[in-house]
Amino acid sequence: MVQAPVFEETYRRYLGKIKSIDYLSRADLLGVSISEDALIVPLYNKTYAVSGDTIVDCHGGEVAPAVRVILCKYVLSCPAEIPAQQDRLMTYREFRNSAPLISYFTTNTNKTIESTYSGKLELFRERADELGAEIRKDASYDLSLLFYALPRIPVIVNFNDQDDLFEATCSILYKASAQYFLDMECLAMTGTLLAGKLICSS
Repeated sequence: MVQAPVFEETYRRYLGKIKSIDYLSRADLLGVSISEDALIVPLYNKTYAVSGDTIVDCHGGEVAPAVRVILCKYVLSCPAEIPAQQDRLMTYREFRNSAPLISYFTTNTNKTIESTYSGKLELFRERADELGAEIRKDASYDLSLLFYALPRIPVIVNFNDQDDLFEATCSILYKASAQYFLDMECLAMTGTLLAGKLICSS
């Protein structure tokens, strides 16, 4: 993972790359809108203005270093066209090149959610609703949620609460096409960012 001291350096380097391209022309492919010289990019429950000079929270909040890097990478990784037939759902570990970060991802997403919401299904449902999650109908799970990390990167969280026989279990799924919009490091960060949002008011 990118370590905190180098987030700023990485961010500045990415901004330079964004400034050198026609980033506004990527709006449709990224599923975002344009305001003046910036792309307006929603990331979960917040919206950011991304340009070649800076990234700002559209509601005036501070932008976390990891969020800056994710947003930059989303713009820079934009493919030339929307990948065809890439709707297959995948766990993080199934993506190519994810191996070095699988343990990090599992510990800071699935396991964190399991330990936080075991025996607290309704609290989990309430928190997800606060974050704008869509409740999916799936009889296989006690709770199945759809979030959008970014417009082209939906995230599905499936959760079964503890019972007399089994402990709580959580799985997180992405569309296969996610790999064309973010590298594995940033994709992992979308998972940990979501877990952080879900547990912050638990």
